Amino acid sequence: MRYILFLLALLLLGCDRNVPVSEHAIHYKQAKEINDFSLQDQYGNAVTKQDLQEQWTLIFLGYTSCPDICPMTLAKLTEVHAELAEQHNVKVWFVSVDPNRDIKQKRKAYIDYFNSDFKAVSAEHAELFPFVRNIGLIYAINNSKEDEYYVDHSASVALINPQGNLSGIFKAKFAANEVPLIDTAQVIKDFNAIVH
Repeated sequence: MRYILFLLALLLLGCDRNVPVSEHAIHYKQAKEINDFSLQDQYGNAVTKQDLQEQWTLIFLGYTSCPDICPMTLAKLTEVHAELAEQHNVKVWFVSVDPNRDIKQKRKAYIDYFNSDFKAVSAEHAELFPFVRNIGLIYAINNSKEDEYYVDHSASVALINPQGNLSGIFKAKFAANEVPLIDTAQVIKDFNAIVH
């Protein structure tokens, strides 16, 4: 009898659809509400919370002068998008955290290199910083008067659900002497665990 109960328990556990995410993802089972915001896309159009609704959205922070993390992560997000878009309505947003240099024309040229369907949004810091903090990411920029400067920013990717709320974060993998990047296959696996 114990043997049958043991097998039944294994069968029930095997049927559990609540697949946990990896250590490289955070899943908010109770999605975190995103406050209203107003950004501008690469065409000069206003982008608001309403634009996050009715699809899954992957949001990555960066800037067009970024030497490594940004182009490498956007290349990975291009792969992730191609795979996920076969079964899900998924959009990708690149949020420039360097609005002084990343004017809309520069953002458009940059994002078109990866995928012209992606949004490249930004705003003045007064609007941008609260939005970024609200989606669980962060950035820091010095007030340098130099033409060339670096911007520190999260290497993770936020996942917004079709209701326009934060459902998860895909964390970059950190290794000594390597650029911190998301793992394409792991993001796809964790995405599927979250949405199903």
